[in-house]
Amino acid sequence: METLSTVADLREAIRTLRPYLKRIGFVPTMGYLHAGHEALIRQAREECDLVVVSIFVNPTQFSPSEDLEKYPRDLARDQGVCQRAGADLIFHPDPLEVYPRGHDTWVDVTELGEVACGKFRPGHFRGVCTVCAKLFNIVRPDRIYLGEKDYQQLQILRRMVRDLFMPYTLVSVPTMREPDGVAMSSRNAYLSPTERQAARVVPRALQLAREMVEHGEQETAPILTAIEASVTQQPLTQFQYAIIVDPDTLEPMRVLTHEARLLLSIYVGKTRLIDNTALTPKAPPPPVNLPE
Repeated sequence: METLSTVADLREAIRTLRPYLKRIGFVPTMGYLHAGHEALIRQAREECDLVVVSIFVNPTQFSPSEDLEKYPRDLARDQGVCQRAGADLIFHPDPLEVYPRGHDTWVDVTELGEVACGKFRPGHFRGVCTVCAKLFNIVRPDRIYLGEKDYQQLQILRRMVRDLFMPYTLVSVPTMREPDGVAMSSRNAYLSPTERQAARVVPRALQLAREMVEHGEQETAPILTAIEASVTQQPLTQFQYAIIVDPDTLEPMRVLTHEARLLLSIYVGKTRLIDNTALTPKAPPPPVNLPE
């Protein structure tokens, strides 16, 4: 496994190997890798001949009030995870390599970024789309592996790839969770032991929503009210949003006419956690044919 830091070196390494490869897999990350990232790399390893992992804390998706400088970084640890999971190349560039002086081109998927996280983090998804467009064009993979925990981001990148006719297949991998149901995230490292216990409120809220739907609730308003009440009962948490949307368009739904996606964001202490789950309404009973 090799770690490269410049676009030229990475492109040359891939160009040299390309004639011998049927499929290149790419896993874009911001580092501080955990078992969720490892699952992405392992699936790429199973399905591809060459696996490239990027480790790059993207400055353009952080607002001035967010935690860019505090974002956890440990390259040696990340290299160990990549080695164990079967990656072949790591791309670990300096910000000036990705955003050279004079950079003035941005990619923005507008409509899908107006709800949920986009409502509270202006410019965030423009930064995500721009860096991903750059990374995709640098690596030129056949398959790109993304986790479902950042569901809105996943759908936005799918739309970007579709709208710009990018010749890449996006592969979504289910969210990896801790034994207590908390989604694995690099930001979990910010949580104190007490806050980590409080974070259990997130999977409990998702489970509450699923149970309400399983018991026949189809109106989204009562589900969202119950979720907010569940979260605010925990004194260490602050509710940010819960929204139930169409899984493809991310348009808010008032009634569960088909499968939906619940998106949830809360603060535990000063740490923002996001999660999501599918909500599948019960099918209506078949009509009863009464005798005439």
